Amino acid sequence: MQFINVVWLKRDLRLTDHAPLYSAIEEGSPVLLLYLYEPMLLNDPHYDERHWRFVWQSLEDIDRQLRKFNTQVLVLNSSAINAFSTLMTQFTIKHVYSHQEIGLKNTFERDKSISALLKEKDIKWFEFQTGAVKRGLKNRKNWDRDWQDFMRKPVLTPNLEQANWCTLPIESEKKWDIPYTWQTKARGIQTGGSELAWRTLEDFFDQRAFAYARSISKPEASRSACSRLSPYLAWGNISIREIYQAALKHWKTPGLRRNLIAFISRLHWHCHFIQKFESECAMEHRPVNIAYLDYPYEKQSHSIHFVKAWQQGNTGIVLVDACMRALIQTGYLNFRMRAMLVSFLTHHLNVDWREGIAHLARLFLDFEPGIHYPQFQMQAGVTGSNTIRIYNPVKQAQEHDPEGVFIYKWLPELRTIPVPLLFEPHTLTTMEAMMYNIAPDSIYLNPIIDLESAAAIARERLWSYRKRLDVKKEAARILSMHVKER
Repeated sequence: MQFINVVWLKRDLRLTDHAPLYSAIEEGSPVLLLYLYEPMLLNDPHYDERHWRFVWQSLEDIDRQLRKFNTQVLVLNSSAINAFSTLMTQFTIKHVYSHQEIGLKNTFERDKSISALLKEKDIKWFEFQTGAVKRGLKNRKNWDRDWQDFMRKPVLTPNLEQANWCTLPIESEKKWDIPYTWQTKARGIQTGGSELAWRTLEDFFDQRAFAYARSISKPEASRSACSRLSPYLAWGNISIREIYQAALKHWKTPGLRRNLIAFISRLHWHCHFIQKFESECAMEHRPVNIAYLDYPYEKQSHSIHFVKAWQQGNTGIVLVDACMRALIQTGYLNFRMRAMLVSFLTHHLNVDWREGIAHLARLFLDFEPGIHYPQFQMQAGVTGSNTIRIYNPVKQAQEHDPEGVFIYKWLPELRTIPVPLLFEPHTLTTMEAMMYNIAPDSIYLNPIIDLESAAAIARERLWSYRKRLDVKKEAARILSMHVKER
């Protein structure tokens, strides 16, 4: 049987700055690129069709680049164990190469099973660091310095011309039948692939970045002024090092310095939060501060109607609903509005963060477990170490959507209501509601909660809990592990 090296693609769907592919090509044996649509992930509640469509588009982009080499990615709908077991009957696998995956528990358990299988067959598996994130890190000593060192190292771009590409067996040449809806672009949702990732990055630095710092918190302006690179980073169409080094090339561009400082700080945060998850991945199933295990949330039987209204963008709180509907339609929302959605769910509605985390994961096209879980818990106030923020949706709308552009776009039923009445339509008199053609039973005249009283109760609940000794003790432990040391 043919000897091959397998490069197992996961969330690194690119052919540039790719250490596993680079190393496999350098070794000299025929290279097989493998991607698995794993049933356990296809059925996982964190994922949605929008993710798998993006992955498919990314794989198609890779195949277009590989066409001149008469090869393609082997795409299978299979568990990893079954896929590797089958490949072993068709090839003699010398080595397996991949990036370390900072993922959910199910992918970690899968990787342990694959490691055992490969070890049993005496096959070496080389796993390479993902970005600046270090596996098994217990503290942040020198982490900032190491981050800088990693980001400034030359990119490892494989020599595709030099590669000895594997010839796929005849029975493997035809890819499994991809659902038609994955192959059709979804209106309003970004399209995957490295080509578009680079075009998006270049457009950002050439035009959009000049408005970055002043627009980042605005729900409408941020849709163009932000980089929009997050899904390409999440699925690995471009590496964070490539983005960082591209940013440095524009450092002296007049008018960009302040914006680039803000942008690069967010690249740093990107790795910082993934590192937190890597170092304490139990937060997928429990609060990182275990003293919050018995936090007095609304009982699930009472909160179920709150959760449903929040998920559907039907709470009667205009900015909350506009944000959720925009997210449902496009898969994108800027950071501040994401934080507000979590704050509203966990503070105003007093719903357990675990009842909302998978829903937002399904909606975020850029869902990245290592960012999603630490950020969600931070905004939910269950770390005991971060500043407690209870976002006021009315104030946020007044400050960041003062003309109602974003709200009118996503809540067209409110277009008859002028600013500033738009931000609190429940204050309309009966005659005003009739004048603006708002039905008496509209949720916007009868929101599911009173914001002011709910916020007051949340503040009392959060701060009284924060004062507990067990919360403080856990917070100290968290800070010692996760706070950056220089």
